[in-house]
Amino acid sequence: MSQSEKDSMIAQTVKNYGGKLLSFIRPKVNNTEDAEDILQEVWFQFSNLTNVSEIMNVGAWLYQVTRNKITDSYRKKKTENLEDFVYEDEDGSFSIKDILLLDDSENPELLAFREEVWRELFSALEELPEKQRLVFVENAIEGKKLQEIADEQGENIKTIISRKNYAMKYLRTRMSPLYRDLDN
Repeated sequence: MSQSEKDSMIAQTVKNYGGKLLSFIRPKVNNTEDAEDILQEVWFQFSNLTNVSEIMNVGAWLYQVTRNKITDSYRKKKTENLEDFVYEDEDGSFSIKDILLLDDSENPELLAFREEVWRELFSALEELPEKQRLVFVENAIEGKKLQEIADEQGENIKTIISRKNYAMKYLRTRMSPLYRDLDN
């Protein structure tokens, strides 16, 4: 098979199966970008075959490779998404301390992840009004109860809850690009 025949066969296969494979992948992954990346890996593997003309059932081969690539993508995602570590405790306190304080001496990926989160968090905290920042830091990072903070500051508990909620809304919005970057 000449190179031009091979290129023509690959182009026709991409045309025939591209949309079908993407539709097959999409429900099995988190987002369209991941699905497109997997499909690109499939096409890369297909285009690098030396014996493409010897494949008896191209469709079956493509779907099998696609399933394998989806499985590989699950295995690669050993570090959970940032959202998995950012949650609200039963009393409503925003808890990131668990992930930020984990022992990461054996895991360089976790160390890099943690450093990036700390850097972004401190940058975002500096942008908050002082009273909101203080409530957030004391509650989420230092672990103080909201009522304890209210008592110390001589404020109504509802005021403290409101400050914390404003801080959390801002931080979620401010850090959402990091969530997306770490998720990809």
